[in-house]
Amino acid sequence: MFLMISTTHRPATDLGFLLHKHPGRAQSFPISAGTAHVFYPRATEQECAVALMVELDPIAMVRDRRGGLTQYVNDRPYAAGSQLAVALRAVFTTAMTGRCDARPELAGQAIPLTVRVPSLSARGGLELVERLFAPLGWTVSGTVAPLDPEFPEWGESRYVDVTLTGTIRVADALRHLYVLLPALDGAKHYWVSQDEADKLLRMGEGWLGEHPERDLITKRYLVHRRAYVDYALERLAESEPDAEPEEPLVTEAPDQPQPLAVQRQGTVLATLRGAGARRVLDLGCGGGALLKVLMSEPSFTEIVGLDVSARALDVAERKLKLDRVPEHARGRVALRQSALTYADPSLAGYDAAVLMEVIEHLEEDRLPAMEHAVFSVARPGTVVVTTPNSEYNVRFETLPAGTFRHGDHRFEWTRAQFRSWASSVAARNSYDVRYLPVGVEDPEVGPPTQLAVFTAKEGAA
Repeated sequence: MFLMISTTHRPATDLGFLLHKHPGRAQSFPISAGTAHVFYPRATEQECAVALMVELDPIAMVRDRRGGLTQYVNDRPYAAGSQLAVALRAVFTTAMTGRCDARPELAGQAIPLTVRVPSLSARGGLELVERLFAPLGWTVSGTVAPLDPEFPEWGESRYVDVTLTGTIRVADALRHLYVLLPALDGAKHYWVSQDEADKLLRMGEGWLGEHPERDLITKRYLVHRRAYVDYALERLAESEPDAEPEEPLVTEAPDQPQPLAVQRQGTVLATLRGAGARRVLDLGCGGGALLKVLMSEPSFTEIVGLDVSARALDVAERKLKLDRVPEHARGRVALRQSALTYADPSLAGYDAAVLMEVIEHLEEDRLPAMEHAVFSVARPGTVVVTTPNSEYNVRFETLPAGTFRHGDHRFEWTRAQFRSWASSVAARNSYDVRYLPVGVEDPEVGPPTQLAVFTAKEGAA
């Protein structure tokens, strides 16, 4: 298997810095079933080309972990796209992250690139190659190889000689190839598991969620393993950005001594202090408003912010200025991309979790999945949930009747509805629950925000 990437960017030898491979020498890297060789056929200021050649060892491909040879009919040599993708990642791992330590200014720069794969396995032919690469800014050209040149009546093979051209960041180009080569092949040379779905989400971040062939790519990359395909598509749908971010229709409640957001943060902070929490999860942390408050509290030894949106986490990282705070302070805070409906056992064992103005952004039929992930799998000692009190909406003079406070809200509950849901969640998961107002209570319609504090019952699993 062979792949070549070239550029006419000036100086073209900048490609060596971006790929972290010196043009002056050839290198070889062991992979699970052979060796990947990297060398530069051309390296001038006018044009630079790097070649990746994957040499498979048929003996290594059937050798088991104990050193013996397994006895079965081996189909793995035919998963060429998968083998080539694995070699790409093994050889260009750092380049895929977008790092360029020697020339940092190059990492974010789109440069003219040409990628040629002379024997690409594409079940769907050039038409499918075009459908997958063109929406990402690539121009596709190529020819289809016949099954046998001596017998043209046998028709075409599934192998194509493809050339891609475009002006694209090198890191993005490598990620496109890593995902789309196996998707075109429609096969993998190794077992597909949950880790493979997470890998797809990482490599597809920033482009796969908006791709018009998102579903097809996901299904073929994960070789139609339904559970993992459903999981990946769900995560991609949740992280898909709105065309235009919607602004809240109302932001401040009337006759309040402080902004409502400040009162929410203060009430949550006081609740966490009262619970004696040390390790805290901020679920649906968004741009990091609550995280900033939590960081100012020295009693919290570990703070983890989770959000499904990579863009929101970027905003949070900038707002918290994590690159400037002292090492000991930076070690207290971590940001992770994850969906609230994804059951993640690594989140178990925390003292407290906060869902501040989060649940109303979920469809109501997704709440059971969120409940399972938070109250059953993660199961922190304390869970704090805040949500708007819809009864209070009549006090917002500029909010039309029957309208939610934010365009992205899927529902807004009355006090009775919220307490009914919270008490059911507590009963199902062995928690006690109590309720607190946030903001000054109106004698007729209650507080602008309602808050529930769930406390795990002792000895309950």
